Amino acid sequence: MKKVVISVGGSLVIPNKVDLEFLKRLKKVIKKFSRYKIVIVTGGGALARQYISSLKDKGEKIKSLVGIQTTKLNAMLVSNFLGANLLIPNSLNEIGRLLKQKNLVVCGALGYHPDMTSDGTAANIARYVKADYLINMTNVRGLYSADPRKVKNAKFISEISFKEFMKKVNKIKFKAGQHFVLDQSAARIINRHKIKTAILKDVDNLEKVLKDERFNGTTIS
Repeated sequence: MKKVVISVGGSLVIPNKVDLEFLKRLKKVIKKFSRYKIVIVTGGGALARQYISSLKDKGEKIKSLVGIQTTKLNAMLVSNFLGANLLIPNSLNEIGRLLKQKNLVVCGALGYHPDMTSDGTAANIARYVKADYLINMTNVRGLYSADPRKVKNAKFISEISFKEFMKKVNKIKFKAGQHFVLDQSAARIINRHKIKTAILKDVDNLEKVLKDERFNGTTIS
């Protein structure tokens, strides 16, 4: 049975308010692949960044812990909308146990460690369950040579090796609520364990990846 871990950016779930259309489309696609073992990990997104920005005078540890809590809140929303698990798991063991009982599990960042991220959680789950694919859904098409919001002629990268991707990631300093297609924690895990990863923007491309079809996004392998 195919195993897939999907990291869903919090900004897709709640850009400003809950995006019901996105959740409906996501639910429709997930239903089509009900025979797969799927773990969805939700990020904190804009909600986390709003919370973190209001705590400017606090340390990174407090900001990280607040951000982690927002991922769990988003997970509760997504899980119940998709009809998955009622309670949000907090460990790899809990996820493994739930996957034996059902084909769809939703969670946020696991635990409450200051450096914990939803991307890192997704990559670690992919390692733990030996997933065929890690899929990172974010609010940009995929990886670019530079930030496309700041650099007009930034080039889109459709395929990149683990080694070259790590070079890009290592140039970025970690901070709570950071915004990049895949954070340092996740990048180290997929590089070490050679987990094939897709970065994409929308539900249509998610469906294409699940069908093993060509998609509009970035493949890291």
